[in-house]
Amino acid sequence: MTREPPDGAPRPTDQELEATILGLLASRAPAATICPSDAARAVGGDEWRALMEPVRQAARRLVESGAVQVTQGGSAVDPATAKGPIRIRKVR
Repeated sequence: MTREPPDGAPRPTDQELEATILGLLASRAPAATICPSDAARAVGGDEWRALMEPVRQAARRLVESGAVQVTQGGSAVDPATAKGPIRIRKVR
């Protein structure tokens, strides 16, 4: 369940979350991956945990667009069925 931000703080848009994922990946080595929590922390600061599912949703949209892959154990997986920790990488 996603918690609402405190004090009526605005939620980041889908586009902001997607741009954050892509920006983090662009700042790393070509084969590097990020954890969804990296993007959630970059956008949400101390309230990053509430953004974990929205970030995972943003990653799924980016997979659908062909921009990134979601991985587990170094192998690309279907983000719709992935359970547990995932990583995000640029499409190779």
